[in-house]
Amino acid sequence: MIETGAAEPMNLYLLRHGIAEDRAASGRDEDRELTAEGEEKLSALLHRAARAGVKADALLTSPYKRALQTARLAARVLHTPEPVLSPALVPHSSPRDLWNAVREQSGAADVLLSSHEPLLSASLAYLLNAPTLQVEIKKGALVALEFESLRGEPRGTLRWLLTPKLCAE
Repeated sequence: MIETGAAEPMNLYLLRHGIAEDRAASGRDEDRELTAEGEEKLSALLHRAARAGVKADALLTSPYKRALQTARLAARVLHTPEPVLSPALVPHSSPRDLWNAVREQSGAADVLLSSHEPLLSASLAYLLNAPTLQVEIKKGALVALEFESLRGEPRGTLRWLLTPKLCAE
């Protein structure tokens, strides 16, 4: 775990799942899958991120099918470890639970999370200690944050936000 005064900051990447089907055959939200368009746009974004040097030592994902598919694609493109399921990353989890899941990644300098709205935008505000921040994280978007310490309340720095539209060729 990164401690106060650590020489190297921790990079945290928030990845919203790609475009998913409107309704799963089961009717359950948890079972909705990525569409072909969603996979294509997400793949383009992840390849752009890989060319920019994005990497991860740990990859956590919501257990919802579309987030897990997103995480598996990220693992292939970014050459990360296999995704680990985390209930802290379901859509209506809390930013504090997300932060605690990040803090449990002992020894990881770069952590990627695959999750959903409204959790990601609420968590971004929380992680930046900016409770009134309003941001829209599009499907398939990737946000980069940096932390000097994982102790106590989060005090992150926003480095960049990349949307699939910016990666369209």
